[in-house]
Amino acid sequence: MGKITVVIEKDENGFGAFTKNTKSVIIGEGATAAEAKQDFLNSFQEVLESYDSASDIPAELLNPEFEYKYDVSAFFDLFEFLNVSKLAKRIGINPSLMRHYKLGDTYISDSQARKIESGIHEIAHELLSVTL
Repeated sequence: MGKITVVIEKDENGFGAFTKNTKSVIIGEGATAAEAKQDFLNSFQEVLESYDSASDIPAELLNPEFEYKYDVSAFFDLFEFLNVSKLAKRIGINPSLMRHYKLGDTYISDSQARKIESGIHEIAHELLSVTL
């Protein structure tokens, strides 16, 4: 079982999803990040079904584990229940700037993206330790 990286990002038509590390590119698109992800999974299934037999399917496509990488717009679209401004304050980013990142209308540096990712992972770790 191989790992296939799927990038989900905002584009001029909504959201797109595409493979990053396979010989053939498989894509999906939709009005939302969730729709693009689902369309990608449908496209992946259609690619598998296009082969005459299971033995013809390239090894990289057999029982893959998908690793999803999101741009900030796609992340906030998929996890729309998160309060962007409060998250920004918590991780030390200007809330107005974070809202622009969410809209996809402002360039985000790699270091800023890593800061957001690190903050999200920190919150996820805290949530995993919660007992109700």
